[in-house]
Amino acid sequence: MRAGLTVLLTLLGASAALAGPRIPIAERLRDEALAGSQGHALIESLTTEVGPRLAGSEADARAVAWAEATLRRLGYDRVWKEPVRIPRWVRRHERARIVGAHGQPLMVTALGHSVGTGGALRAEVVRLPDLEALRAIDDDRLAGRIVFLDQRMERHRDGAGYGRAAEGRAQGPREAAARGARAFLMRSAGTDSHRFPHTGNTYRAEDGRDIPAAALSNPDADQLARLLRRGPVEVELDLDVGFEGEAESWNVIGEITGTRPQAGIVLLGAHLDSWDLGTGAVDDGAGIGITFAAGAAIAALDTRPQRSIRVVAFAAEEVGLLGAKAYAHDNADLLPGHVFAIESDFGAGRIHAFRAGIADAAWDSLQPWLAVLAPLGIEIDRSPGGPGPDILPLQQAGVPWGALRQDGTDYFDYHHTADDTLDKIDPAAIDQQVAAYAALAWLIADGELELRPAPPAPPRR
Repeated sequence: MRAGLTVLLTLLGASAALAGPRIPIAERLRDEALAGSQGHALIESLTTEVGPRLAGSEADARAVAWAEATLRRLGYDRVWKEPVRIPRWVRRHERARIVGAHGQPLMVTALGHSVGTGGALRAEVVRLPDLEALRAIDDDRLAGRIVFLDQRMERHRDGAGYGRAAEGRAQGPREAAARGARAFLMRSAGTDSHRFPHTGNTYRAEDGRDIPAAALSNPDADQLARLLRRGPVEVELDLDVGFEGEAESWNVIGEITGTRPQAGIVLLGAHLDSWDLGTGAVDDGAGIGITFAAGAAIAALDTRPQRSIRVVAFAAEEVGLLGAKAYAHDNADLLPGHVFAIESDFGAGRIHAFRAGIADAAWDSLQPWLAVLAPLGIEIDRSPGGPGPDILPLQQAGVPWGALRQDGTDYFDYHHTADDTLDKIDPAAIDQQVAAYAALAWLIADGELELRPAPPAPPRR
């Protein structure tokens, strides 16, 4: 009995030592943010004063200046920026119409990094149900035609349908070009029924023979499919888009310097750029507002965590994670000291779960800290998964990652469209997310837990 009591008291003492003032401060950060954070006001400022901010554009440069000035105003200890060279792609105009007996306009938008048509391009349309069907074609039936990839995206809370739809967007144009097609149209990678086509990046052809590529709104894709069931259809496509050299953008970084900076860095990320159709509110003005406000709440404390916290506004995510790759490259010497990285880039829906790529042994030690998230309706999810896109280069370098999983049920109704605007965001949902990010960042930054999985043992000889 006495031995058992001694063990229990030892465990309780260790738990109390682990917690110290750490958990009460995290609870304070959580509750104050939940009562009203700066998150929504920051999103409103960015989307109103800058608006859409296509990577490499004049508005992108204004967004960089906005981010740098805002981080300084919010009280971060250090603020700086790191350059990122990117190709400058521009959109001037885009039009499409069905020609012939059933002539009518189509709502269309060019895919990012598409080439232009060089004037009006007119050709017969061939419908294919998915990327697999396109890849299966090994004859010349697509030569001189417009490929129409009619693959519908499914709605899921976790956005599970997006991967397949996005693969069609990324790979479809090069697969169509390899089979002699003149142009590529796709049903938008989106879950809405509005006449707002969804843009998004596509890959260049490996042999350099790129073809124009665009997305139809879902109702227009339905219309084209119905007409194709009635017989042959010709479409006239006019895309004035393309590349204009290179541009310089920037990763903008704000740091809250720890009392023991040598103990490591906790990174919170979001991407600053957006597509040019809407104002980039849910993608990813929301993430910028959430992470900037979470860091500001910690900066406003009269104490500092042991580890430093970096909030990074990544450049040029939409056009290939270029800012994230540049950060990993430029900070390679520091990555062994990055103890945790997490990103907000899934809209403005409330967080419902926490997932992480950390050492198995760390989960038990994290439990008392993660309990701070429970009043926010956040559950612990230890199922396999991955981080946000801008964290991928850090994950590949061995940095432990986390993901505060949001409700994305309606995220792909607005994603990459002209309908991505501030009115789609609930301020109370933003406060819940700021509360979670601030509490979690504080707990990990003020702690000493080793979250990095051990490297695999070398093979026996």
